Amino acid sequence: MTDFRLEKDLLGELPVPARAYYGIHTMRAFKNFKVSGYNVHPRLVQALAEVKWAAARANHRSGLLSADIAKAIGSAAGEVAGGKLADQFIVNAFQGGAGTSTNMNMNEVLANRAIELLGGQIGDYELVHPINHVNLSQSTNDTYPTALRVAAIRLVLDLSEAMAELQTALQKKEAQFAGVLKLGRTELQDALPVTLGQEFSAYAEAVARDRWRLYKVEERLRQVNLGGTAVGTGLNAPRKYIYHVVEELRQITGMGLARAENMIDLTQNADVFAEVSGLVKAAAVNLTKIAGDLMLLSSGPAGGPAEINLPPLQAGSSIMPGKVNPVIPEMVSQVAWQTMGADQVICQACGAGRLELNSFLPLVAHNLLPTLEMLAKTARIFAYDCIAGISANEQRCLRWLDESLTMVTALVPYIGYEQATELARRAHKEKKTLKELVMETGLFSEDEWRDIFKPRELTRPGIAGARRLAGRLEIKDRRGMKTNE
Repeated sequence: MTDFRLEKDLLGELPVPARAYYGIHTMRAFKNFKVSGYNVHPRLVQALAEVKWAAARANHRSGLLSADIAKAIGSAAGEVAGGKLADQFIVNAFQGGAGTSTNMNMNEVLANRAIELLGGQIGDYELVHPINHVNLSQSTNDTYPTALRVAAIRLVLDLSEAMAELQTALQKKEAQFAGVLKLGRTELQDALPVTLGQEFSAYAEAVARDRWRLYKVEERLRQVNLGGTAVGTGLNAPRKYIYHVVEELRQITGMGLARAENMIDLTQNADVFAEVSGLVKAAAVNLTKIAGDLMLLSSGPAGGPAEINLPPLQAGSSIMPGKVNPVIPEMVSQVAWQTMGADQVICQACGAGRLELNSFLPLVAHNLLPTLEMLAKTARIFAYDCIAGISANEQRCLRWLDESLTMVTALVPYIGYEQATELARRAHKEKKTLKELVMETGLFSEDEWRDIFKPRELTRPGIAGARRLAGRLEIKDRRGMKTNE
């Protein structure tokens, strides 16, 4: 047996490895696009195989394809969708032709595997032809966008679930830290007190929004242009096939897919991918914000706030013994920034479509699918390897609270803004805590101080201690006159 077989196309002849399931079209694309180490994403390969499977079934139901050929193509497609023959998809992720090279790579692999299943020899396209049989009633321009939508749906839903798991981890910390009073900070300066639980509750709410937005945007991907062929008009796709093919794809994927009312629209326009990417970017924004906060709150341990302790995961320095770095939040931030960069590329590619087709969907796929997958993995690592192991350094929290003069804000309703300002000035000048100065001046008793500065009083709406100290409140009426009530 020779090492190569000779195949022909409109450009001439080309040798193809004898045992390769791909053919001449794949070989040309492989040679033309040697620009990176990235191949087409496995989820896109899976989804495109499912599209071909559905097409084979629909073509048979429409009387266009014999039962044995349709069954062989379907069996081959099922194998590929299950992860087999993955090494046969050799086309680079960066490719011209709106995904034609990926579509032809799939057509050739399925044709040759179907030939094999029917007892023939690889390359005997008289038995099963990549275009005449596998690509029957189809175009790259309806199969590739449909496959991209199917792949994106799976990954969006997985990312939504990953964000739900992260939300749960944050909510557990919200409950665990509900009683840990600490200094709040605005613009990195001392501010009013909050509980550590309240800080984590805000993180959980932000992630909850991301979870819901991602879950809902999946619906926007369910309309497909499968059956529209080259420009969305459906030329060369019989009506029976058009109605059957989406139904078959629904059964194969288990997804609530629907044929687009205007298939020209979905063939031309790729804005839905920009929409999805935008929501993924929003999730990345929240992740990097949370990660940044955790790095700041845990910084030190001697030279920073050190109000929380992150789980130690690895040695942090090759020269400084005992140093441990916040490696998970750092990784989360890097993934988030990569996601934001990918969103810019996706938006550029989605807006670059011209007239009846967007030829840059391979670039959209290369940036969207890995980003969805990577962000889901990141959210889970963040939840289980970082958030779940965080502990509070309560003594450190109380220390910064005691040393801060912003606590004087709680006294303003009782002594007025000017007197409170003077109290803060004196405490700073005399190097005393606010409580020491208040006790020294006799402004409040120890019991009154405790009534005002209870954690629950300081971290909810209203005036701290007002229920016990209502008689001491200084209130201005509508005319600006002071009254004591």
